[in-house]
Amino acid sequence: MRKFLVVIAVGISHLLYAQTDKRAAAILDAMSNKYKSMTTFRVAFTYTSEGTGPKETLKGDATVKGTKFRLKMAGQEIFNDGKTMTTYIKESNEATVNNYDPKEVGDIDPTKVYTIYKKGYKYVFIEEVTESGRVYEVVEISPEKKESKVAKVQIKVDKKDKSVKSWKITQRNGQRVVFKVDKFTPNVSVEDKFFAFDASQYKGVEVIDLR
Repeated sequence: MRKFLVVIAVGISHLLYAQTDKRAAAILDAMSNKYKSMTTFRVAFTYTSEGTGPKETLKGDATVKGTKFRLKMAGQEIFNDGKTMTTYIKESNEATVNNYDPKEVGDIDPTKVYTIYKKGYKYVFIEEVTESGRVYEVVEISPEKKESKVAKVQIKVDKKDKSVKSWKITQRNGQRVVFKVDKFTPNVSVEDKFFAFDASQYKGVEVIDLR
């Protein structure tokens, strides 16, 4: 019985530590503040998925301006101008238009990557790693809600400039997705119309309006 109570106590203390890890909080806050200070940014990344099927590696890029974003990956392009979100599928030459609802965008919303930990997540510092002469701090965040499809997310942050090198998402079904930053450009010059889908630029496109 005593041994059982010790195990329970250790488990509870670990959970509390994960929720209040000061080093993890400091790393995440510094990282978040860095990106929030930018008016816009563009990121090119490599996307690798494995675990529940064949390993797949693809390239993608995203441009973000406030709540607006344009994301290109896995044969599709998503336009969000803050009011309307359009998903264009190249293979079928179809564009599906919906009203933008931040709650329904989920994991594909690149505007939330750097602030997602602030609500509904606990976090803990994991380790420091050195790659190509750069030191990175690895922080793991996990959702408090057990019904979440995501089990955990590991974020690798450059210790010196607080930029994100990569993030690895592990889902409860065992699938793992890794996003690795290939190139990051802050404060790019981009007009608002860049984030709105323009059907005239896609010859023969079928537009499905679900608004």
